[in-house]
Amino acid sequence: MPAQPPPPTLVPRPTEVALRPGHFTLDADTTLRIGEGAEPAAELLRTLLAPATGLPLRPSPAGQFTLALDPGPGGPGDFGGLGEEGYVLAVDPHAVLLRAAHPTGLLRGIQTVRQLLPPAALSADPQRVTRWPLPCADITDVPRHPWRGAMLDVARHFQPVSYLRRYVDLLALHKISVFHLHLTDDQGWRMPVAARPQLTEIGGHRAESQRGPAGSGVYDGIPHGGAYTTGELTGLVRYAAARGVTVVPEIEMPGHVRAALAACPSLGNHPGRTLGVWTRWGVCDTVLGVHDEVLDFCRGVLDEVMDVFPSPYIHLGGEECPTHEWTHSAAARERVAAEGLSGPEALHGWFLGKIGEHVVKNGRRPVGWAETGAELPPEFTVMTWRDPAHTLTAARRGHSVINAHHRATYLDYAQSDGPDEPPAQPGAVVDLRAVHAHDPVPEKADAEAAGRVLGTQAQLWTEFVRTPAHIEYLTYPRLCALAERGWSGATDWSDFRSRIDGHTARLDALGVPHHP
Repeated sequence: MPAQPPPPTLVPRPTEVALRPGHFTLDADTTLRIGEGAEPAAELLRTLLAPATGLPLRPSPAGQFTLALDPGPGGPGDFGGLGEEGYVLAVDPHAVLLRAAHPTGLLRGIQTVRQLLPPAALSADPQRVTRWPLPCADITDVPRHPWRGAMLDVARHFQPVSYLRRYVDLLALHKISVFHLHLTDDQGWRMPVAARPQLTEIGGHRAESQRGPAGSGVYDGIPHGGAYTTGELTGLVRYAAARGVTVVPEIEMPGHVRAALAACPSLGNHPGRTLGVWTRWGVCDTVLGVHDEVLDFCRGVLDEVMDVFPSPYIHLGGEECPTHEWTHSAAARERVAAEGLSGPEALHGWFLGKIGEHVVKNGRRPVGWAETGAELPPEFTVMTWRDPAHTLTAARRGHSVINAHHRATYLDYAQSDGPDEPPAQPGAVVDLRAVHAHDPVPEKADAEAAGRVLGTQAQLWTEFVRTPAHIEYLTYPRLCALAERGWSGATDWSDFRSRIDGHTARLDALGVPHHP
């Protein structure tokens, strides 16, 4: 039984695409001609298509479907203008050629092949279809920005690693390159640390959770907890890498650390004080101390983090750090004097500089949230979120920048002001059009500053988000718009809307709850 060819609703939109009459048929007789270095892409194609199609896609020197690496005339490292993620896909009635200069480009092209097939090919359930049409097309595709990220907060509400793998699969479908995993916060510590097991044993559990916005005073009375094992996280990293997604871990410091202080009181500014894991939302005023034990603790934790996550980037948080405790701490005032700092407020930059230095010494790049764009040490990659102007400020200071402006990228904000919307962060609406309109590069940026903007990223903070279904409803289709802006650059709104209308059939086939 043949399936029907799909309409051209690719998301994100390819750089160049020309659809032609006719189609190539994928069936049980289709074989793969796999070039040197292309086996990971072939394995991904089989893995993704097997549940719905059951196609074996066996290797053959005379295969009709070719996957090839071609680094360009200059050899390895040249990339022939395609870069690390670009690819060329040519579909004819009797042959398919997917070519890239780098293995990651082949992985991106595999996702385009999936989208060209009928939506039923994406289903997790076997389909009563034996022949699958792939429309004839010539596609050349190169992303505009390398950093196209999605952040999921698993500290406020824990999600099992089985769900994180599904989350990665959905990111990969949309050519999202970075999965930013927010592992620690005031309300929970999810990262295993062999040297400090109490971080997850104590810091991974809270007595209850606040209901409603910060300051509501209403709690659910239900304990919440969870943590990952090292094996689960290393497996997740491998799973994501096989799909072209880099997992960037975030360990918050020196603020957003109440869970760590509940587990290790000696790290605080009042070492004899006993604290519980925070049950409220908002910004907690307890922060790390600045004594040597704390610096050694942070370095030791990050050593274990870097053993698990090979990402070039390690996120250190850094935002929303009240300095009240430092102002009233004799040890903190002594540190200010010893380091020749202007006052307790300067301890924030000093602290991040010390820990960022350790990250750099280990061959990685520290990342931090920026409140102003001008407060992080020079070696940091800056993630701006409060104001679009901060992106330009940081770029002009020489930082690499990810533009994550909250009014265009925070998916915990409601998608509309309709009465049927599920619980969301109060105070703002971020609709599909706002995400689509968000240009990561500031309007006033010159070529040098624009070149420092790595891309953009969506955030999903989970104070009000407890379940995978809620995560996906808030994420889609808004993440489709962010993926488009990061990969394709500016595209026509009406064209994007028409493609999203077709793309939702794929989300439905994958069982993704999404905003209508």
